[in-house]
Amino acid sequence: MLERFTLSLPGLVPQERTVTVCLPEGYADDPGARYPVLYFFDGQNVFVDEDASFGKSWGMAAYMRQTGVPVIAVGLESSPVGDNRLVEYSPFTHGTEDLGIIAGRGRTTLSLLCDAVKPCIDGRYRTLPGRENTAVVGSSMGGLMALYAATHRSDVFSAAAALSPSLWVHPGKARRMIERGDYPPHTLIYMDYGSEEMGNHRDNWRALTETVHTLLVHDCDLTFRIVPGGDHSEASWQERVPVFMSCLGF
Repeated sequence: MLERFTLSLPGLVPQERTVTVCLPEGYADDPGARYPVLYFFDGQNVFVDEDASFGKSWGMAAYMRQTGVPVIAVGLESSPVGDNRLVEYSPFTHGTEDLGIIAGRGRTTLSLLCDAVKPCIDGRYRTLPGRENTAVVGSSMGGLMALYAATHRSDVFSAAAALSPSLWVHPGKARRMIERGDYPPHTLIYMDYGSEEMGNHRDNWRALTETVHTLLVHDCDLTFRIVPGGDHSEASWQERVPVFMSCLGF
Protein backbone atom coordinates (compact mmCIF):
# COMPACT_ATOMS: atom_id res chain seq x y z
CA MET A 1 0.00 0.00 0.00
CA LEU A 2 1.39 3.37 -1.05
CA GLU A 3 0.81 6.59 0.86
CA ARG A 4 2.07 10.04 -0.06
CA PHE A 5 2.34 13.32 1.80
CA THR A 6 4.27 16.57 1.46
CA LEU A 7 6.88 17.91 3.84
CA SER A 8 8.36 21.38 3.95
CA LEU A 9 12.13 21.01 4.25
CA PRO A 10 13.80 24.44 4.62
CA GLY A 11 17.20 24.43 2.99
CA LEU A 12 16.12 22.52 -0.10
CA VAL A 13 14.96 23.96 -3.43
CA PRO A 14 12.03 23.65 -3.65
CA GLN A 15 11.24 23.20 0.04
CA GLU A 16 8.08 21.19 -0.55
CA ARG A 17 8.97 17.54 -1.18
CA THR A 18 6.81 14.48 -1.66
CA VAL A 19 7.45 11.60 0.69
CA THR A 20 6.19 8.22 -0.54
CA VAL A 21 5.67 5.41 1.95
CA CYS A 22 5.15 1.78 0.98
CA LEU A 23 3.67 -0.22 3.83
CA PRO A 24 4.19 -3.97 4.05
CA GLU A 25 1.48 -6.48 3.32
CA GLY A 26 -0.58 -7.06 6.45
CA TYR A 27 0.35 -3.74 8.06
CA ALA A 28 -3.30 -2.93 8.79
CA ASP A 29 -4.09 -6.44 10.04
CA ASP A 30 -1.77 -6.46 13.06
CA PRO A 31 -1.89 -3.17 14.99
CA GLY A 32 0.75 -4.40 17.39
CA ALA A 33 3.42 -5.12 14.79
CA ARG A 34 6.35 -2.76 14.26
CA TYR A 35 8.70 -2.71 11.30
CA PRO A 36 12.24 -1.76 10.25
CA VAL A 37 12.53 1.11 7.78
CA LEU A 38 14.40 1.59 4.51
CA TYR A 39 14.92 5.19 3.36
CA PHE A 40 15.47 5.81 -0.36
CA PHE A 41 17.00 8.81 -2.10
CA ASP A 42 15.33 9.76 -5.43
CA GLY A 43 12.09 8.50 -3.94
CA GLN A 44 10.05 9.30 -7.05
CA ASN A 45 11.96 6.60 -8.95
CA VAL A 46 11.61 3.79 -6.45
CA PHE A 47 8.06 2.44 -6.32
CA VAL A 48 5.95 2.73 -9.48
CA ASP A 49 6.60 3.71 -13.09
CA GLU A 50 3.91 6.40 -13.07
CA ASP A 51 5.91 8.49 -10.58
CA ALA A 52 9.35 7.95 -12.08
CA SER A 53 11.27 10.83 -13.65
CA PHE A 54 11.87 8.92 -16.88
CA GLY A 55 8.88 6.57 -16.79
CA LYS A 56 10.74 3.60 -15.27
CA SER A 57 10.99 2.82 -11.56
CA TRP A 58 12.70 0.17 -9.48
CA GLY A 59 9.34 -1.54 -9.05
CA MET A 60 9.78 -1.62 -5.29
CA ALA A 61 6.05 -1.54 -4.60
CA ALA A 62 5.50 -4.69 -6.67
CA TYR A 63 8.51 -6.38 -5.07
CA MET A 64 7.17 -5.73 -1.57
CA ARG A 65 3.70 -6.91 -2.53
CA GLN A 66 4.99 -10.11 -4.13
CA THR A 67 7.50 -11.03 -1.43
CA GLY A 68 5.64 -9.79 1.64
CA VAL A 69 8.91 -8.49 3.08
CA PRO A 70 8.16 -7.01 6.54
CA VAL A 71 9.66 -3.56 6.10
CA ILE A 72 8.42 0.01 5.64
CA ALA A 73 10.01 1.67 2.59
CA VAL A 74 10.21 5.47 2.46
CA GLY A 75 11.18 7.49 -0.61
CA LEU A 76 12.20 11.15 -0.37
CA GLU A 77 11.71 13.01 -3.64
CA SER A 78 14.80 14.64 -5.13
CA SER A 79 14.81 18.16 -6.52
CA PRO A 80 13.18 18.54 -9.95
CA VAL A 81 14.72 22.01 -10.39
CA GLY A 82 17.78 22.46 -12.61
CA ASP A 83 21.00 21.16 -11.10
CA ASN A 84 19.71 21.20 -7.52
CA ARG A 85 19.68 17.42 -7.28
CA LEU A 86 23.40 17.31 -8.01
CA VAL A 87 24.04 20.00 -5.37
CA GLU A 88 21.83 18.34 -2.76
CA TYR A 89 23.31 14.89 -3.36
CA SER A 90 26.96 16.01 -3.21
CA PRO A 91 28.53 15.48 0.23
CA PHE A 92 31.46 17.68 -0.80
CA THR A 93 32.26 20.42 -3.30
CA HIS A 94 33.68 19.24 -6.60
CA GLY A 95 34.00 20.32 -10.21
CA THR A 96 32.48 18.99 -13.42
CA GLU A 97 33.46 19.64 -17.02
CA ASP A 98 29.90 20.52 -17.98
CA LEU A 99 28.62 22.41 -14.94
CA GLY A 100 31.73 23.84 -13.31
CA ILE A 101 31.96 23.93 -9.52
CA ILE A 102 29.25 22.06 -7.62
CA ALA A 103 28.99 23.47 -4.10
CA GLY A 104 27.79 20.32 -2.39
CA ARG A 105 25.01 20.58 0.18
CA GLY A 106 24.74 16.90 1.00
CA ARG A 107 25.22 17.62 4.68
CA THR A 108 22.02 19.68 4.70
CA THR A 109 20.13 16.98 2.78
CA LEU A 110 21.29 14.27 5.17
CA SER A 111 20.45 16.36 8.24
CA LEU A 112 16.92 16.92 6.95
CA LEU A 113 16.47 13.22 6.23
CA CYS A 114 17.62 12.27 9.73
CA ASP A 115 16.20 15.13 11.78
CA ALA A 116 12.98 16.01 9.92
CA VAL A 117 11.85 13.13 7.67
CA LYS A 118 12.69 10.26 10.02
CA PRO A 119 10.95 11.75 13.09
CA CYS A 120 7.88 12.33 10.93
CA ILE A 121 7.87 8.71 9.76
CA ASP A 122 8.42 7.40 13.28
CA GLY A 123 5.50 9.52 14.46
CA ARG A 124 3.09 8.49 11.71
CA TYR A 125 3.87 4.77 11.41
CA ARG A 126 4.65 1.77 13.58
CA THR A 127 8.39 1.72 13.09
CA LEU A 128 11.31 0.13 14.89
CA PRO A 129 13.19 3.43 15.19
CA GLY A 130 16.62 2.30 16.40
CA ARG A 131 19.69 2.36 14.13
CA GLU A 132 19.79 -1.45 14.05
CA ASN A 133 16.47 -1.38 12.18
CA THR A 134 17.14 1.61 9.91
CA ALA A 135 18.87 1.49 6.52
CA VAL A 136 19.37 3.84 3.57
CA VAL A 137 19.44 3.14 -0.18
CA GLY A 138 20.37 5.15 -3.25
CA SER A 139 21.74 4.95 -6.78
CA SER A 140 24.20 7.12 -8.70
CA MET A 141 24.53 10.39 -6.73
CA GLY A 142 21.96 8.90 -4.36
CA GLY A 143 24.31 5.95 -3.93
CA LEU A 144 27.09 8.34 -2.94
CA MET A 145 24.67 9.87 -0.43
CA ALA A 146 23.80 6.42 0.94
CA LEU A 147 27.49 5.80 1.67
CA TYR A 148 27.74 9.24 3.26
CA ALA A 149 24.67 8.59 5.40
CA ALA A 150 25.88 5.23 6.68
CA THR A 151 29.35 6.52 7.54
CA HIS A 152 28.48 9.98 8.91
CA ARG A 153 25.12 9.38 10.59
CA SER A 154 25.80 5.97 12.04
CA ASP A 155 23.71 7.06 15.01
CA VAL A 156 20.71 6.72 12.66
CA PHE A 157 21.67 4.11 10.05
CA SER A 158 23.26 0.71 10.56
CA ALA A 159 23.17 -0.31 6.89
CA ALA A 160 23.26 1.09 3.37
CA ALA A 161 22.85 -0.09 -0.20
CA ALA A 162 24.80 2.04 -2.67
CA LEU A 163 23.99 1.13 -6.28
CA SER A 164 26.36 2.55 -8.91
CA PRO A 165 27.56 5.26 -6.49
CA SER A 166 29.06 8.33 -8.19
CA LEU A 167 32.41 8.06 -6.43
CA TRP A 168 34.16 9.18 -9.60
CA VAL A 169 33.09 12.83 -9.15
CA HIS A 170 36.11 13.17 -6.84
CA PRO A 171 37.76 9.88 -5.78
CA GLY A 172 40.08 11.59 -3.31
CA LYS A 173 37.30 13.40 -1.47
CA ALA A 174 35.13 10.31 -1.55
CA ARG A 175 37.92 8.28 0.06
CA ARG A 176 38.52 10.92 2.73
CA MET A 177 34.78 11.12 3.39
CA ILE A 178 34.70 7.40 4.13
CA GLU A 179 37.97 7.46 6.10
CA ARG A 180 36.53 10.11 8.44
CA GLY A 181 33.29 8.25 9.09
CA ASP A 182 32.06 6.49 12.21
CA TYR A 183 31.85 2.71 12.20
CA PRO A 184 30.03 1.11 15.12
CA PRO A 185 30.10 -2.70 15.19
CA HIS A 186 27.99 -4.45 12.56
CA THR A 187 27.91 -1.56 10.08
CA LEU A 188 26.65 -3.25 6.92
CA ILE A 189 27.17 -1.92 3.40
CA TYR A 190 26.14 -3.32 0.03
CA MET A 191 27.79 -1.64 -2.97
CA ASP A 192 27.72 -2.54 -6.64
CA TYR A 193 28.52 -1.30 -10.12
CA GLY A 194 27.38 -2.54 -13.53
CA SER A 195 29.94 -4.03 -15.87
CA GLU A 196 28.54 -1.94 -18.72
CA GLU A 197 29.08 1.33 -16.84
CA MET A 198 32.68 0.75 -15.82
CA GLY A 199 33.90 2.67 -18.87
CA ASN A 200 31.61 5.67 -18.35
CA HIS A 201 34.16 7.61 -16.30
CA ARG A 202 37.93 7.30 -16.28
CA ASP A 203 38.20 7.32 -12.48
CA ASN A 204 35.70 4.52 -11.84
CA TRP A 205 38.19 1.74 -11.12
CA ARG A 206 40.34 3.90 -8.87
CA ALA A 207 37.34 5.20 -6.96
CA LEU A 208 35.81 1.77 -6.46
CA THR A 209 38.99 0.02 -5.37
CA GLU A 210 39.89 2.82 -2.94
CA THR A 211 36.39 2.78 -1.48
CA VAL A 212 36.31 -1.00 -1.06
CA HIS A 213 39.73 -0.93 0.62
CA THR A 214 38.75 1.87 2.99
CA LEU A 215 35.49 0.21 4.01
CA LEU A 216 37.24 -3.10 4.69
CA VAL A 217 39.94 -1.38 6.75
CA HIS A 218 37.13 -0.01 8.93
CA ASP A 219 35.74 -3.53 9.45
CA CYS A 220 32.49 -2.95 7.58
CA ASP A 221 30.37 -5.96 6.75
CA LEU A 222 30.78 -5.25 3.04
CA THR A 223 29.24 -6.89 0.00
CA PHE A 224 30.68 -5.57 -3.27
CA ARG A 225 29.60 -6.73 -6.73
CA ILE A 226 30.37 -5.99 -10.34
CA VAL A 227 27.00 -6.82 -11.93
CA PRO A 228 27.37 -8.67 -15.25
CA GLY A 229 25.59 -6.69 -17.96
CA GLY A 230 24.50 -4.03 -15.49
CA ASP A 231 24.24 -0.43 -16.67
CA HIS A 232 23.38 2.98 -15.23
CA SER A 233 19.59 2.85 -15.39
CA GLU A 234 16.48 2.33 -13.29
CA ALA A 235 15.81 -0.95 -15.11
CA SER A 236 19.22 -2.28 -14.12
CA TRP A 237 18.82 -1.12 -10.53
CA GLN A 238 15.44 -2.85 -10.40
CA GLU A 239 17.14 -6.15 -11.21
CA ARG A 240 19.43 -5.66 -8.21
CA VAL A 241 16.60 -5.15 -5.70
CA PRO A 242 16.35 -8.80 -4.55
CA VAL A 243 20.14 -8.96 -4.11
CA PHE A 244 20.59 -5.84 -2.01
CA MET A 245 17.47 -6.63 0.02
CA SER A 246 18.90 -10.03 0.89
CA CYS A 247 22.29 -8.52 1.73
CA LEU A 248 20.62 -5.99 4.03
CA GLY A 249 18.88 -8.85 5.80
CA PHE A 250 15.32 -8.42 4.45
